[in-house]
Amino acid sequence: MTDRAKTSRKIAIIGFGVTGRAVARVLVEAGDEPFVLDDNLSPETDLAAAAIGVTVEPMATGALARRLAGCDLVVPSPGVPFAHPIYAAAAEAGVPIWAEVELAARMADRDGGPRLVAVTGTNGKTSVTTLATAILQASGVHAVAAGNIGAPMIEAVSSGAEVIVVEVSSFQLQFTEEFRPAVSCWLNLAPDHLDWHPTLAHYAEAKARIWANQEAGDTAVINADDAAISALARRIPPGVTRATFSVQGRADFAVEGDRLVDPGGDTLITLGELPRALPHDLSNALAAAAVALSAGASKKGCRDALASTPLLPHRVSFVGEGGGVRWYDDSKATTPASVIAAVSGFSSVVLIAGGRNKGLDLGALVATVPPVHAVVAIGDAAAEVEAAFQGLVPVTVALDMDAAVDAAARLARVGDGVLLSPGCTSFDWYPSYATRGEHFAAIVTRRLDREEHQC
Repeated sequence: MTDRAKTSRKIAIIGFGVTGRAVARVLVEAGDEPFVLDDNLSPETDLAAAAIGVTVEPMATGALARRLAGCDLVVPSPGVPFAHPIYAAAAEAGVPIWAEVELAARMADRDGGPRLVAVTGTNGKTSVTTLATAILQASGVHAVAAGNIGAPMIEAVSSGAEVIVVEVSSFQLQFTEEFRPAVSCWLNLAPDHLDWHPTLAHYAEAKARIWANQEAGDTAVINADDAAISALARRIPPGVTRATFSVQGRADFAVEGDRLVDPGGDTLITLGELPRALPHDLSNALAAAAVALSAGASKKGCRDALASTPLLPHRVSFVGEGGGVRWYDDSKATTPASVIAAVSGFSSVVLIAGGRNKGLDLGALVATVPPVHAVVAIGDAAAEVEAAFQGLVPVTVALDMDAAVDAAARLARVGDGVLLSPGCTSFDWYPSYATRGEHFAAIVTRRLDREEHQC
């Protein structure tokens, strides 16, 4: 028997999407013996598995514990819900469960690999991960973004990067044991994914694992404007450096007049140099600066990247203007908290909201009144949206996006922003938030073009 065979592990990969396939490729290359269990098999799945050299089996839920017997590890894909029987089966079989980021972090540590930076939060994770990576790169640091933002972390480990900036979700953090970022950042906490987590407390506990294994010499970046995170920060281990950011008051990284400043009061960038300066843009910029500077970036790199990094699509993205009304695509907003953050940058709004709710209380949307003065309710959750605003502002229910745009145009006044900020997922009408936003923008653009030609 070869040394490679002696050290090989039998590993069950649950789900064969982007993450599952990346895990399978890396484990096969490492000499392990992975196999895949998936609820949704297809000829394409079989071809992809054959190309990697793994078997894919149907998820026979009644026999999962027996199938896992003798396994060394179970690695679930991020989308496998917490109520899935695989977790109980793994416990029954006595097999540990690791998220892909746990497996990747252990591989990086074993190989003396890159420094790890981790960003989590209910909203803003992708924006801050993107900005922090850009700042590091502008500072001459070989940094790559990974996790939910793009390539799975397990692929980034072998990229040769000095720093990996990984966007981590509660799903991933839930199944970590030794995951230890040199720099962590928890942006905010609001109800989310309660169709996955049984309770808000369970969701918060998962998020808090970003700090669990940090040690002296590591840094935790904290949002001083978020009371829940400030309270939970007592869980940060002793000796870990804390770096706070705030758009509302005093903090290490803060807003002073028309400047974003660092702990020494030096200007990082002026507000006029930013691509956009809505409240959540400032918060994201401060968080990214705190993360990147803690990970080895320079102040010049910070200024250069914050000034030049393009805004991500479907996040209060300007679509067009006509008749004194401006239209915005904020399709990425899939929680009430993200809707509240979006409308805070406007003085008068017609809100298009709804979709498929993920177990959240849409009644929280009442906090958008004002500036919201009219609402168009869409999708499976239209009745919940209508109930949330009952008696406060006019609500129109639309049966498709074309009707929603027509209704919003009738309700809008000169000076308004019409904002598609759904507070729900897209999976009733669309396969993704991006598709939803693109369709909305296309309808609005056609409408504005017609109006221009009629003038």
